[in-house]
Amino acid sequence: MAIPVVYNLRSIRARWVSAVVAVLGIAGTVAVFVAMLALAHGFKTTLVSSGSPDNAIIRRAGSTGEIDGSVNLDQVNVIQDAPGVAHDGGQPLVSPEVVVLAAFPLKDTGSDANVQVRGVSPVVLKVRRNVKIIEGRFFQPGLTELIVGKFAQQNYAGFDLGDTLKFGGATWKVVGVFDAGGTAFDSEVWCDGAVLAQTYKRPVNIFQSVTLRLSSHDAFQQLKDALTSDPRLTVQADRERDFYDRQSRALTLLITILGFLVAGVMGVGAVFGALNTMYSMISERSREIATIRAIGFSSFSVSLSFIFEALVIALLGGILGCLLVLPLNGVTTGTMNWQTFSHVAFAFLVTPSLMATGILFALLMGFIGGVPPAIRAATRPVSAALREL
Repeated sequence: MAIPVVYNLRSIRARWVSAVVAVLGIAGTVAVFVAMLALAHGFKTTLVSSGSPDNAIIRRAGSTGEIDGSVNLDQVNVIQDAPGVAHDGGQPLVSPEVVVLAAFPLKDTGSDANVQVRGVSPVVLKVRRNVKIIEGRFFQPGLTELIVGKFAQQNYAGFDLGDTLKFGGATWKVVGVFDAGGTAFDSEVWCDGAVLAQTYKRPVNIFQSVTLRLSSHDAFQQLKDALTSDPRLTVQADRERDFYDRQSRALTLLITILGFLVAGVMGVGAVFGALNTMYSMISERSREIATIRAIGFSSFSVSLSFIFEALVIALLGGILGCLLVLPLNGVTTGTMNWQTFSHVAFAFLVTPSLMATGILFALLMGFIGGVPPAIRAATRPVSAALREL
C-alpha cells in the first residue's frame, strides 16, 4: 500500500524554509550546468552552420585547416572544370580564397584580438548564398576595400561603414557590412583575394582554400572522386559543413568537460544540501513515520514516499535553474577558435533538450540526496519512535 502523494506535498509546504534552501542549491547547480552546455552548443552551432551542405571546400592534402592550406592557380583551374561544380551563366561558382590573421582592438576592452581576414573572389556571394550585404555595398575588385561581418562591426573599433584602417601595410576602407546568419563568417572581414595577397606580399597564384557550389546536393562524391584521382592535384575535398563541424570539436569538448566538472563540484554541495534537508524533515517527523508504520504501511512504502519527496524538491530546483538561465539565450559572447586562432563571436543557445538534460541532472541529485534519508526513515524501529509520543 502506497502513502498518498498529498502527504508529501503537505509536508514540503509545512517545512517550506528548508525545502526552499534545497531548491535554491539545486537550481544554482542546474543553472551553471545548462549555461555551460548552452555555451558549447552555441559555439558548435555557429561554426557548423557556417558550412552549407551544398558547398564543398578544397584544401591541400594533409592540411588541418585553412591557414596551413595551399592550392595554386593551376589546381584551381582544374577544380573549376571538375564534374559536380555549379555554374551561373557559364561561370563556375568557385571562390579561391586567401586567409590571414590581423589584430584589431576590441571595443569593450581596447585589447587586440585576432580577426580572420578572408580574401575572396567576386562570385563569393553566389557561392555562399546565406551571406547578404545589409549596409553599403560589395567591395570593388582590385581596390583596398573591405566588407565586414555584423559581429565584427559590433565588437571591433574602426569597422563602421566608411571607416578607414591600416593593416598589412595598406590603408583599407570599410564599404559594406554583411550578415551571414549568425555564423562564424559574421566575425570575419572580407576583401579582394588578389589585393590581400599583394598586400601581404604573398604569391598571387597561391590560395589557402577553394570553396565551390555543388551542382546538386548529391554531386559531392562525384566531385571528390574526380579531384582525388586526378594526378595533377594533391588536394582533399570536404563538404563545407563537415569541415566546420570538425573545426568546432576541440573547443566544444573543452567547454562541455568544464561544464561537467563545475556542475559536478556544485552538485556535490547540492546533494549534501538535499541530504541535510531530508534528514531534517525525517527528524522532525519521527512520530509521523512511526504512526504510519504502525497503521500498516510497509518500509518500502515509507522509503518510496521520501524518495518521491526528494524528487519533487529536485524537480522544482531543476525547473527554477532552467528559468534562471533562459535570459542567456541569444546573448552574444566571443572566444578564440583554437583551430584558426581567430576570435569568433557566438550566442548562448538554450534549447529544450538542454533544459531537459538540466532537469534530469536535478532529479539525479535529488535521488542521490533522498535515498539515504529514506532508508533511515524506513528502517528505524517503530517501537523506539512510538515511545517518543
